[in-house]
Amino acid sequence: MAEPSTSRQKVVIVGAGPVGSLAALYAAARGDDVEVYELRGDLRDPNTIPLNFTKSINLALSERGITAMRHSNREDLINRVLADAIPMHGRMIHGRDDGKLWEVAQAYDVHGRAINAVDRGTLNNALLDELEKTPNVKLIFNHKLTGADFQSNKAWFERRIPGDSSDAVTEVEITFDYLIGADGAHSATRYHMMKFARVDYQQEYIDTLWCEFRIPPSPAGEFLISPNHLHIWPGKEFMFIAIPSADKSFTCTLFAPAWYYEQLKTRSSQDLLELFDHNFPGVCPNLISPEDLSEQFTTNPHLPLISLKCKPHHYGSSVVIVGDAAHAVLPFYGQGLNAGLEDIRVLFSFLDQHGVYDQTTSLETRKSARQTALRAYTNQRTADTYAINDLSKQNYLEMRWGVKSPLYKLRKSVEETLDRYVPSLGWQTQYSRVSFSNQRYSEVIQAVSRQGRLLGLGFSSALVSGLAAVGILMWKCPDRFSLTSVLRTSWQGVRDLWVKTF
Repeated sequence: MAEPSTSRQKVVIVGAGPVGSLAALYAAARGDDVEVYELRGDLRDPNTIPLNFTKSINLALSERGITAMRHSNREDLINRVLADAIPMHGRMIHGRDDGKLWEVAQAYDVHGRAINAVDRGTLNNALLDELEKTPNVKLIFNHKLTGADFQSNKAWFERRIPGDSSDAVTEVEITFDYLIGADGAHSATRYHMMKFARVDYQQEYIDTLWCEFRIPPSPAGEFLISPNHLHIWPGKEFMFIAIPSADKSFTCTLFAPAWYYEQLKTRSSQDLLELFDHNFPGVCPNLISPEDLSEQFTTNPHLPLISLKCKPHHYGSSVVIVGDAAHAVLPFYGQGLNAGLEDIRVLFSFLDQHGVYDQTTSLETRKSARQTALRAYTNQRTADTYAINDLSKQNYLEMRWGVKSPLYKLRKSVEETLDRYVPSLGWQTQYSRVSFSNQRYSEVIQAVSRQGRLLGLGFSSALVSGLAAVGILMWKCPDRFSLTSVLRTSWQGVRDLWVKTF
């Protein structure tokens, strides 16, 4: 039997965002010596400028992310994050008919479960504070990954001194047992890994830009609209959403085609106001003044939306990429953060399962186990990250238009009724499976597809039975049931049922 290992693994993590910070907590809890390198300054410093120069879209923390954080065994951490979170129990759809504004709530879940609106800074600060008081973790800011050799397990970072405009660059070389790349969609880790691994890579920018707006609190310091909903003003080509913030404001996002942004930039502010009045009734001037709307559109950046898929997510035993570095997804399911945090839970479950943290074995044995674990992680996780990527694209269509569709409402009603009254069938909406469970994303797609086929068969059977009944009535009682009267009666019944349902 091998002698017990007296040396600890050295793990380098690139990126100190929520995903990288959680990875550092998991590794540190298992006894690794952890170094976290971040391109920016300390993210807890309010003067640190985000990479996209905006607060970014508010985060929606749901079951997957919460479960991953709980597995770090830091109960104070999750309590701190959830204490400042705002539960959102459903969507609030806004519109206007015949000049009158209306809003309709759509619950996310028949069991009353909610997703949580979380401030990105609050979440990141809580994680970094936990890391700072962990003795086997070093936080190293203002360091840019410029090179990596994943065969000799070396990496090079440029140290950037804040406020220094000179051309002097200090480069540091570090070694590691393995490296975790959690450095976002434009990942330097992924770039260097692709020099060693044969990575299939697909990147897509959808023809939509987003711009951030803000609905302020009321003069009395309260929310102007319901804080427990994700507010949506859907349109065929446009969408405006509002998510509650802890300061009683709402962080809002305009999604519109890139060509339309270009047109608005060359037109007067009146065109912007007309766009909002036509597509997002009630936003301006009820919630945002015309002056603030124009100023925010002009001042805030108009940013692209990227999605990417790649495989594998690792190379050998020395590097693995997680979060947006491996699978940037569109924000329309609120799963980007949750999928990234879930990556960490799944990754370390494979490392544990394959004996990487078995302290009775040598580092060399653990290295071999790590390679097997990373391969298993890639094989399973790739299918799930591809799935949530596709689901997020589909949900954009649902949010900007499908939520008003009678067919969408009918299927949602049927599925929720079965979930509520016959739970033994295991029937759930797609949204519930994604947001309120830890079911694999790829299995969610399979389950929802199966439910769709069964519903289709059920509706088809009902239609055939109804037509057969009509035929029998006309055959047995030709004097009493003409084709015209039967069709008229059937249509009235369908119409009445439709009205009662919706």
